[in-house]
Amino acid sequence: MSHRVLPTVLALTLIGGLAAAAPAAATESHQRPIRLLGEKIVPNSLPYQGTIVGGLSSIDYDPRTGGYALICDDRSAINPARFYTATFPVTAKGVGDVTFTGTKPFLRPDGTPYPPLTQNDPAKPQNEQTIDPEELRVDPWTGDYYWSQEGERTATTLIDPSIREARRDGAYVRDLPIPANEKMTPTAGPRQNLVLEGLTFAGFGALIASEDEGPLLQDGPESTRTTGGVSRITLQGRYGPVLAQYAYPQEPIFASPVPDGAFATTGVSSMLAVDQADPTKYLMMERSFVTGVGNKVRVYEIDTKGATNILNVKSLADAKNVKPVKKRLLFDAADLGLSTVDNLEGMTWGPKLPNGERSLVIVSDNNFSATQVTQFAAVAVPSERL
Repeated sequence: MSHRVLPTVLALTLIGGLAAAAPAAATESHQRPIRLLGEKIVPNSLPYQGTIVGGLSSIDYDPRTGGYALICDDRSAINPARFYTATFPVTAKGVGDVTFTGTKPFLRPDGTPYPPLTQNDPAKPQNEQTIDPEELRVDPWTGDYYWSQEGERTATTLIDPSIREARRDGAYVRDLPIPANEKMTPTAGPRQNLVLEGLTFAGFGALIASEDEGPLLQDGPESTRTTGGVSRITLQGRYGPVLAQYAYPQEPIFASPVPDGAFATTGVSSMLAVDQADPTKYLMMERSFVTGVGNKVRVYEIDTKGATNILNVKSLADAKNVKPVKKRLLFDAADLGLSTVDNLEGMTWGPKLPNGERSLVIVSDNNFSATQVTQFAAVAVPSERL
């Protein structure tokens, strides 16, 4: 059996073989609270190795170094599109200072950095055109990086989103196939800036799960003050085969903008497998911003067991009898005691803590704005909460 076929067989086995019942969760009255371990704010416009640190849209723990890999969503407008590595001590007693340890640009197949949107050449192949980086994960098998980007949709430009593999030095390896419904067309596919934000390994690295930030054009409207939109979760094998999609019900926008009619949005900014032995459970970070009100960030645990496989459903707006994933609130960032709830966009499991707690590390994207912050924080999540 080829080395590429075996992971697909393993993936299918993991998806279909979870018949054993999970242990009963502790009753609500006996659950320990989710608590803030600490936070650190990185100075705005921090210079590092010829770049400006900011726009940190994801974070992933790297067991090879004990540090973290972070993606930057600078579209080569300030510096070439890139990622960083950093250390950030996390213990049951708190967190230490953030120390950046490296940065590299993502490279195109020809070995050059990705161009800014203003210099994009639409005649080039899709994997050589401008990118909008969003989430990066460390491959548990090889240590390489898998990363997602949102592409572009304007009146004159259509660039598909993608999931790509890169070496640890940023060198291009390959693109993974994405479902046809996630490709940009004039009348269907992803909305601008609302596609592949969430990405995580599952099934001990045999599977890759991804999440669209908002509904596809054909799947109905975005969230409003009264109604939540529906986006898609995609599950595929690590070498590419797309296995399933599931409907994810998003929350309505949490408040009305000030003034009325001003910008307000919500969507999934990060996705993380709960347990590598169970490819049906994930954490979803829903990040909302309302002008004149601020940010709301909530983390939900979802379960895909029993959900309808919508891979071949052309439009969720028109579909009947689609059962979405099950969803429950894990925590609201407003309840953690953070100094501020900024534009949180990334999360990863950090070091294990004593007494059955797990550290969950989160990071914010400051949008390179003087009015926002680059915020690192860690929370302790008791095992009975999951």
